[in-house]
Amino acid sequence: MLLVAVLWGSAACSTKVFASALAVISLSQQRMNVSVDGTPVYSWPVSTARPGYVTPRGTFRPIRTERMWYSRKYDMSPMPFAVFFRGGYAIHGTQYLRSLGRPASHGCVRLHPANAAIFYRLVREQGLRNTRIVITR
Repeated sequence: MLLVAVLWGSAACSTKVFASALAVISLSQQRMNVSVDGTPVYSWPVSTARPGYVTPRGTFRPIRTERMWYSRKYDMSPMPFAVFFRGGYAIHGTQYLRSLGRPASHGCVRLHPANAAIFYRLVREQGLRNTRIVITR
């Protein structure tokens, strides 16, 4: 969130200005492009659902963030810097770095842990309501 001082006459007041974050994930390109206020800021390789699993397509708003989460469904697999966007689906860091750039997950969007940390912080700074996640073919 940005804080902007606005001058009205001789009195100064502070107004909160909310920026918007947009993450566009391409399943066919296995890539996530992130922009803030319409300006591209990041482009990272991802891993989405491998054959037999699904990464949901559509437009989502983050539901919640978790600094560290463990998947109860998949043997307590670590999900650092998780940004949940639909039920148990999240964008999160992975230890399987060689899989980035190709489908490999059970449906989540996996990122390099450093990139997941950046995205996590961005979502926390911008706010859940000011962030959109778009997943396309």
